[in-house]
Amino acid sequence: MNKIIVYEHQNFQGMSREFTKTVPSLIDENFNDCISSLMIIGAPWVAYEHPNFKGRQFAYEEGQYANAEWNDAYSSLQIITDNLDDPLITLYEHANYGGRKKDVTLETNLLFSDFNDTASSHIVHRGVWVLYEHGDRGGRQIIARAGEKVANYGDLSFNDQLTSLRPLKYGSPTVKAKIQWEKMVKESEKNVKIDELVGVNRSDTDQSFSSTATKEYETYVSQSISFSNSTTITVGSKFSLDIVPGVGMETSISASNTFTVEKGKTESSTSREKTEINLPVKIPPHTELTVSVMRKEMSVRVPVEFTVTRGSNTKKEYGEYRCSSGSSVNAEYSSKHAVMK
Repeated sequence: MNKIIVYEHQNFQGMSREFTKTVPSLIDENFNDCISSLMIIGAPWVAYEHPNFKGRQFAYEEGQYANAEWNDAYSSLQIITDNLDDPLITLYEHANYGGRKKDVTLETNLLFSDFNDTASSHIVHRGVWVLYEHGDRGGRQIIARAGEKVANYGDLSFNDQLTSLRPLKYGSPTVKAKIQWEKMVKESEKNVKIDELVGVNRSDTDQSFSSTATKEYETYVSQSISFSNSTTITVGSKFSLDIVPGVGMETSISASNTFTVEKGKTESSTSREKTEINLPVKIPPHTELTVSVMRKEMSVRVPVEFTVTRGSNTKKEYGEYRCSSGSSVNAEYSSKHAVMK
């Protein structure tokens, strides 16, 4: 969800309002000229000095701003829904795209170049850019969008004043993940003997098999998620996988219903539990009774479809879910005649 939360006072105090859509006039929202701190979730926003996106502009990317750049002075808010991928702006030395030119693709301080206080026009090819009067994002700001051509900075009272600029970036993407169980590949399935208990009764009467009626064993489920090399899902992105296996798979895999992932931090998990096996009460006369404790272990891999949304842009990506489960434990019994010694 893309939204902005604005507060009456600094440090997120006082009255607040939450918006998910562009606000042409904060007067209509009864919150005009009173924003002193704000929080941005998702896409960037631009705050304007006057209604209908007029006057001075201030761009905010995802984050928390305990002190607004311009206190008690915003009258309209605009969410940035443009495509922010692969940004490119061309700066020109003279008006009408004349003289020397300079292509810029990332945040740049022109103090460290031969183009400081030189630009007089620009063309934005891709992305949304913030142009600054001073270095380190200081001074007056101008927002420049893809497809925009400004032939004369003089019209903006900005001629030969550009010192730094940066492209706006997406906030954390919204990620939805769907496991494609119909494409599951079963890598292994086997029964593993994890214990063996033997009782021998050479007498003519029943004897107890064990001093306890049950014995405890460990079960486990390991899960992991992997992404393609070209993924656009950034570190820190969070999402949940609903683990709903295909018909007949739920009891075999026995994964929890939800696997919560934070990229770069929790891309795998292992859970362990204890289960009890009932042991035989008696051993018949002249019998050797063997209890084999078996754990069913299975490993599967399944494609995952990710729907990644940034601003108004949505794309599909693919990864892989893996699950190794040893959560089914049972006892198998066998007996034979006990040889007299």
